[in-house]
Amino acid sequence: MAAVIAVATDVAAFIIGLWILMYLLDANRGNELVEFLHDASRWLASWSHDLFTFDEEWARVVCGYGLAAAVYLVIGNAVAGRVRRY
Repeated sequence: MAAVIAVATDVAAFIIGLWILMYLLDANRGNELVEFLHDASRWLASWSHDLFTFDEEWARVVCGYGLAAAVYLVIGNAVAGRVRRY
């Protein structure tokens, strides 16, 4: 069970990280992969999307989505560690 939790949260963080990278590299938003990553990341980070109000959009994307990715990694792996102990 712990491995499932760790893998699921790592995959979520990976998807968000890929979206941040695609955004920063100005990937073609018409591409299906880019569109999928954006939609999935927006859903995964819905709680932290537009949390920050920087003037620059790239800073809002990096901080808002980056926070979500970091939380998934830290909390997910902490929970997996706790489950592993029991």
